[in-house]
Amino acid sequence: MAIKFQYNKTSLQQLEKQLKVRQKALPTLKNKEAALRVEVKKAKTESERLEKLIREKQKAYKDAMELWSEFDNDLVGIEEVNVSVKKIAGVKTPVLDGVVFSIKEFSVFNKPTWFLDGVAISKELAKIAIESTVFKQKMQLLEHARRKTTQKVNLYEKVQIPGFQDAIRKIKRFMEDEENLSKAAQKIVKQRIQEAEENI
Repeated sequence: MAIKFQYNKTSLQQLEKQLKVRQKALPTLKNKEAALRVEVKKAKTESERLEKLIREKQKAYKDAMELWSEFDNDLVGIEEVNVSVKKIAGVKTPVLDGVVFSIKEFSVFNKPTWFLDGVAISKELAKIAIESTVFKQKMQLLEHARRKTTQKVNLYEKVQIPGFQDAIRKIKRFMEDEENLSKAAQKIVKQRIQEAEENI
């Protein structure tokens, strides 16, 4: 990225101001990137733990698979999923506050005794699955923000800051050269005036 500038004091001041802004922001961006990296790892770990838990629970209930064919899947429904928002390093992420289930009425006397356990198991599995989904979404949001922050850190660190420093160096050299030429020209003019006065 080529930085546009002019060889004058105004341009020099603007570039120095922009350079300061970026140099000041860089440590904050690096800290944000590090924090996001940690949070992404936490969310990923929790999501994987919940997925593993679901598989384990399903395996544990596999023995009673013949019974599940008798279970009425319409008994348990999800009425509401309560999700709030929590900011992590400036990123809005979802947090599961709770799941509200609706349970259809059924006769405990006309259905097998394990139906109550089946309702509890269905609720438990659904809650774990929803929680896992929320953590996946959280992980994706944090990962997206981390990538964007990493890009910005790289842009500042590898492109803009060196570019501004280079432009400032060029302007300063140009102005020094101009000043030196001006001084040399003044010396020559002064010397000629002196020579002219001596010849009179």
